[in-house]
Amino acid sequence: MRTALAAALLIMSTQESAPKVVSPEIGPDRQVTFRVLAPQAREVVLTGEFLKGPKPFTKTENGVWSVTVGPIDPEIYNYNFTIDGVRTIDPANPDVKTGSTPSTISSVLEVRGDRPAFYDPQAVPHGEVRTHWYASKSLQTTRRLTVYTPPGYDGNPQARFPVLYLFHGANADETAWYRLGRANLILDNALAAGASKPFIVVMPFGYGVPPNGPSRPGENTARFSQDLIEDVVPYIDGRYRTIADREHRAIVGLSMGGGQALSIGLSHLDLFSHVGGFSSGLGQASEFPKTYARAIADAAKVNRDARLIWIGCGNEDGAFPQSKSFSEFLTAHEIRHTFKETGGAHTWMVWRRYLKEIAPLLFKDAKGSDVQ
Repeated sequence: MRTALAAALLIMSTQESAPKVVSPEIGPDRQVTFRVLAPQAREVVLTGEFLKGPKPFTKTENGVWSVTVGPIDPEIYNYNFTIDGVRTIDPANPDVKTGSTPSTISSVLEVRGDRPAFYDPQAVPHGEVRTHWYASKSLQTTRRLTVYTPPGYDGNPQARFPVLYLFHGANADETAWYRLGRANLILDNALAAGASKPFIVVMPFGYGVPPNGPSRPGENTARFSQDLIEDVVPYIDGRYRTIADREHRAIVGLSMGGGQALSIGLSHLDLFSHVGGFSSGLGQASEFPKTYARAIADAAKVNRDARLIWIGCGNEDGAFPQSKSFSEFLTAHEIRHTFKETGGAHTWMVWRRYLKEIAPLLFKDAKGSDVQ
């Protein structure tokens, strides 16, 4: 007993005597200092979306390593420390990006500007984010999905709403679009500004097979598509006040989810009228004729049925060549669409802006809506 007590007191004493570490520390000029207590380390390096390359820390006499960078433009960024070759998060920062696999774990830095950003919480009416467990008969398992309902959804039981099915990328999960993408706040702000219509957003788990598990090429999208069409859409139409027709359904995704949205949406225009992909995982251009065989078989029907086909990608993104090739493929087959080239890499900084841009385009020409 005495030995255990002595050990506990020693640990507490060591913690109390250790230097207090504040990280990240954002200055008024948006210079940011990162720190970590690692007295035995030989090398500490910072990597982040706000840097062109790795930045080494400097060690002080008390065992605290630090580095200052910037000024950094207002945004939300991911970053990591590498300590003696081991990649890790910032242990002093509780704001952490997580997902469905360990490879996505990063620390989060938010640098605020002089006025609220389009993804910040503002003094406007707010919608609700809800979590549901549902029985997927097609996959024979219980799965989870996230739903955003616009402000006032519960206040008017007569109103019915269009639905956006919004997909995450690889290594993420069904919470990513509101935790990291701030989809709910972006849509709250757009709605308050009169820039978009109110609609429900459904964010399902994008894996039809276990993440990082063995699977055949195309199996994940095929099984996810089956779950979406046979289970998710009927579940949502049965539980929420949706306008349950193709004119009032959109399907959009990023990265892996962008490839899923484009392939599922363009193959099922009987279910969806608005289709979009951000930095989409599209595979090889040689596979486009097979993947999109149904669409190119009748381009006139696609042009008649699709209210919107929107493809966006940053030109610093590794997915850019495939996105551009896909746009050229659609053009060659005379399928009308929008191709948006912007700056930026494969990051949430790009995808948040794309959601803000595409939201006003959804359902704007839909007829027969009884949304109040």
